[in-house]
Amino acid sequence: MKRKVEIFTAGCPVCDPVVKLVKETSCENCEIIIYDLVKQCEEKTCTDKMVAYGINQVPSVVVNGKLLDCCDRGITKQDLVNAGIGQA
Repeated sequence: MKRKVEIFTAGCPVCDPVVKLVKETSCENCEIIIYDLVKQCEEKTCTDKMVAYGINQVPSVVVNGKLLDCCDRGITKQDLVNAGIGQA
């Protein structure tokens, strides 16, 4: 099953390790989309998604439209695996 993984970042040294961790953990069934909120994105799609998902801080990870609960305490590899990232 294909998983849509959306990473919300500020392109900073705190966010970069999470982006790297998601990329390292993912598999061919993961579609990764990175939203750099500092750079914004076309037609403000990323900020609309941020509001819709209830994101209050970065980095945050959304898998198949669901914000991971771990985003307020730090994202670990186990959190990503529990969300189905990296699993065929």
